[in-house]
Amino acid sequence: MNAIYAILVYLIQTLLSLYLMVMLLRFVLQWVRADFYNPISQFVVKVTNPLVIPLRRVIPGYGGFDVATVLLAVLLQMAGIAAVFMIRFGAIPAPLPLLLGGLLGVVALLVQMYFFALLAMIILSWVAQGSRHPAILLLYQITEPLMAPVRKLLPPMGGLDFSPILAFILINIVQIALQHMAAAVGVLGFAPWLS
Repeated sequence: MNAIYAILVYLIQTLLSLYLMVMLLRFVLQWVRADFYNPISQFVVKVTNPLVIPLRRVIPGYGGFDVATVLLAVLLQMAGIAAVFMIRFGAIPAPLPLLLGGLLGVVALLVQMYFFALLAMIILSWVAQGSRHPAILLLYQITEPLMAPVRKLLPPMGGLDFSPILAFILINIVQIALQHMAAAVGVLGFAPWLS
């Protein structure tokens, strides 16, 4: 692959990754019932509304889950995989591997987002303990539904909370499983978080 193709693949993956992160952040914010009036939540909604609202008219939510947002994220991931595949091989992959790659890519990005959210919460608990910044409040709202069950398994000991270590181990196990599934499907390396 020459430099032009490598640059094109990089740009597609980067721009798609950024938009998919915002799209999945919208899903997570709705799922955990985060503060809608938080300025970051408002930004996420405004950026994703142009694509989500038309699809939501056709596909309603189900059981508190925003199905339209998830479906749109999977479709965007499939489009990104197809574009990179087309650039590298001059053909589009078969529909089933493309669909499975889209699903795996979205789940892998969601897991990656939680990894970095937990890491940010740990660092902020040392640096900005007790801060009321909107980003910190939103990070807490996003990570607490994941950390509450983990803290039940591994409660704080002697004033130290080791539950994030267990959460990181679980996240890494899921990431390894997703990478092996992506390799089996044949889409490993076509999304930055599936490599």
